[in-house]
Amino acid sequence: MNGRTGEPAISVTGVDRVFGKGRKQVVALQSVELTVAAGEFVSLIGPSGCGKSTLLRLVADLDSPTAGEIAVFGKGARQARLDQDYGIAFQQAGLLPWRTVAGNVELPLKLHGAAAQLRKARVAELLELVGLTDFAKNHPDQLSGGMQQRVAIARALAESPRLLLMDEPFGALDEITRERMQNELVRICAETGAAVLFVTHSIPEAVFLSDRVVVMSPRPGRIAGVVDVRADGLAGAHDRTERARDEEGFFHAVAEVRSLLHGTPVPAVAAEGLEK
Repeated sequence: MNGRTGEPAISVTGVDRVFGKGRKQVVALQSVELTVAAGEFVSLIGPSGCGKSTLLRLVADLDSPTAGEIAVFGKGARQARLDQDYGIAFQQAGLLPWRTVAGNVELPLKLHGAAAQLRKARVAELLELVGLTDFAKNHPDQLSGGMQQRVAIARALAESPRLLLMDEPFGALDEITRERMQNELVRICAETGAAVLFVTHSIPEAVFLSDRVVVMSPRPGRIAGVVDVRADGLAGAHDRTERARDEEGFFHAVAEVRSLLHGTPVPAVAAEGLEK
């Protein structure tokens, strides 16, 4: 993939996040260490309440750690936000219903004072990237769920961020649309070279998309293990094709992630398959 030199996209060092005080205290994250290289696709997966979304929010400067440090391209999370170093997409597309598709994509550029000519050219480029050029004048309620998410991704990419933060962006989609959106995301990341931190509950989704899958433990959230998908015989995440889901390495990586989630050994059949 592109751009794996210089500062890491994300560096998380000794991060804790504690909510509340006294008997109502909840330790959401404890001693979390994570590095995401420039251009790398990393997924966070774990049981509900393990702190996946909390960690992503800390990186996005939507919350602050109780202890530890977070850097985005060598900067503090707040400065990275101010410098628009990342784009963010959530499970709900969050589009403004009174703005057209083009208007929604244009919004971040308009808010930050980009010239009208630049905005028009960038919106056209992004709509072509996500395959929605013919829908520029439509409103969100005229689009399918998958199309709305493509608009949200285009909006997140508006200011050419080097990092995408994505919190279950496909979680509300049906399985067929979800797979199509995964394929679209692979293509978009290949074309932009952006690093991605991606929160999901789906093991196959994490394995298909990622270079590495980071498995988190139940609360307090810690890193239980990391599965390097590339080591399981699959190509880099941004070179993926539909066939990757049928490869032996894919099934082994899924088994590895599942074993970390459940605290059980990798099934013997999967382990034997990798040795062949």
